[in-house]
Amino acid sequence: MKYFSFSFFIAIIGILLAYFIGKFSAVYITAILAILEISLSFDNAVVNAKILKSMDKVWQKRFLTWGIIIAVFGMRFIFPILIVSIAANIGIIETINLALFSPQKYHEVLVNVEKLIYAFGGAFLWMVFSDFLFDEKEIRWIKPIEKTAEKFGKVNNISLIIATIIGLVIISYSKDYKIAIAYFLGILSYSILKGLNSALSTEGIKAGLMGFLYLEVLDASFSFDGVIGAFAITPNILIIMLGLGIGAMFVRSLTLWMVDRGVLDEYKYLEHGAHYAIGILAVIMLLKIFMEIKEVITGTLGLLLLIIAFLHSKYEKSIE
Repeated sequence: MKYFSFSFFIAIIGILLAYFIGKFSAVYITAILAILEISLSFDNAVVNAKILKSMDKVWQKRFLTWGIIIAVFGMRFIFPILIVSIAANIGIIETINLALFSPQKYHEVLVNVEKLIYAFGGAFLWMVFSDFLFDEKEIRWIKPIEKTAEKFGKVNNISLIIATIIGLVIISYSKDYKIAIAYFLGILSYSILKGLNSALSTEGIKAGLMGFLYLEVLDASFSFDGVIGAFAITPNILIIMLGLGIGAMFVRSLTLWMVDRGVLDEYKYLEHGAHYAIGILAVIMLLKIFMEIKEVITGTLGLLLLIIAFLHSKYEKSIE
C-alpha cells in the first residue's frame, strides 16, 4: 500500500479540485478519465519498470516526484497548449485563455493538428518496439517471430532502415510535408536520447538524467492518444489534466511497485507483452493519420496482450 499512498493523496486533491470546478459531474468525469489513463497506460508501466529498475534509487524517486509534475502539467496541459499555439499561430497567453474559457474552439484547433501528433508519437513508439524486437534476447516469448527478427537484427541500423521505409510510405500517401517532419522528428528524438544515453552511461538507457528524460519522452508518446481522446469525454482542459494526471500518478506508483517487487523477473513474458502492445499502439497511431480508430480498441488490444503474457508467465512458472 505504501507505493500508492502518495497516488491516493494526489487523487483526493484532484477530486476536490474537480468538485470545486464542476461539482459531482466533474468528479465523475475526472474518475472516468483516471481509469481510462490507467487502463491505456498499463503497458507503459511495464516498460518503465524495465528501465527504472536499473536506475539509482534517487532517480527512481525523482521519476515519481519531478516526473509527475512534468507528466501532469507538462504533457497534459502545457504540451497541448503549445501545439495549439503553434498550429493556430496565436500567443501562449491567448491559447491558455482559449483552453480555459473557449474549450470547444481549443479542441477544434487541437484536432486540426492531431495527425502531426500521431506521426511523431507513432514514430517514437515504433522505434521503441523495433529496437526490442530486433535485439538479441535471453528469454523469447513468441519464438518463431523473435528468432527471425534477431537474424534481421544483425543488419546494422535495421530499425532505422525499416522506420525510414515506413516513413516514405506515409509521406507518399499523406502528401503532407508537415506529417513527414513530425514523423522523422519522432525518430530523431528517439535516436538522440538513445545516443546520449550510450555516450553518458556505460549502462545504456538506465542511469541518471538521461534515463529520466527517456522515460518522460516515452510517457509523452504514450499520452498523445489519451490527451486527444479525452476531449471526446469533456472539452474542459482542467478536468482533462486532473483526470489524466491522477491516472498517470497511479501508473508511476505501479511502476515502482513492479521494480521493488521484482514483478518482471517473476513474470518473464510481461516485458514482451508490453513491447508488443507498444508495437500495436505505434501502428494504430500511424494508421490514425489516415483513418479513425477508437481509443477503446487500442486499450483493449494492449490489455489483452499483457493478460496473455501474464498468464503464460504464470503457467510456465507453475510447471518449472
